[in-house]
Amino acid sequence: MTLAKAVPLFSGSKGNSYFIGSGGEGVLIDAGKNCKQIELAMAQNGVDMNSVRALFITHEHTDHCSAVRVLAKKYRLDVYASEGTLRALEMSGKLDPATKTHVIETEVALGDMLISRINTPHDAAESCCYRVVAPDGKSALIATDMGVMTDGVRMAAAESDFVVLESNHDIEMLKTGPYPYLLKKRILSDKGHLSNEACAAELVELVNCGTLRLMMGHLSEQNNTPSLALRTAVCELERAGMKYNNDFTLDIAPAITTVKSVIF
Repeated sequence: MTLAKAVPLFSGSKGNSYFIGSGGEGVLIDAGKNCKQIELAMAQNGVDMNSVRALFITHEHTDHCSAVRVLAKKYRLDVYASEGTLRALEMSGKLDPATKTHVIETEVALGDMLISRINTPHDAAESCCYRVVAPDGKSALIATDMGVMTDGVRMAAAESDFVVLESNHDIEMLKTGPYPYLLKKRILSDKGHLSNEACAAELVELVNCGTLRLMMGHLSEQNNTPSLALRTAVCELERAGMKYNNDFTLDIAPAITTVKSVIF
């Protein structure tokens, strides 16, 4: 059986998209770059666009859905999302009227994959994250864009073999940075984004639960750096007695196209 893999195509404030699949079939979670950029990122990672069975959209913010209309039409892909997200996409013209859409309430089977929806607290119509169970039984969770960690996301993460968890900002960088007050307040709110510190604390609990393949995603270009996010998490994990690249693996999801995939 072909091993399942997760390919972080893009991650950050300028665009987000992940491919998860195995055996010549998979799904795209979000499509926040243009169609050509996503096609190039897929090709560079050796993934055929024709292997994509459907698009799963977490919420209607542009950095997660800018290519949905073109990709869905070009490759005849169905689009799955919450009812609120689909409504927001339709109202903003981000969906072609001919595209087939599906409300995902809890979970849906596509081929030999099972995709589950978990709600997230974010300033969007009805945001969520997704957990994908591959044909070999291995599972991956992509969980970003949430102001606080919920019990539902925490449980899904603990049950997954590979987890991408948001590590959006360093709190002090955000507070002293150039963003206007209202935007800072939004990011720090319960419907904003997880900080490096919040992410690091959750990663410790995940490793304690046995989830050992980890990645941090959706880093802010203005209020974070990959080295700072990684250092914050590794320090917290090592303080809990866990050895980096021995007891767990931890990486940063790329903001731009790279050749990077995780076998989980």
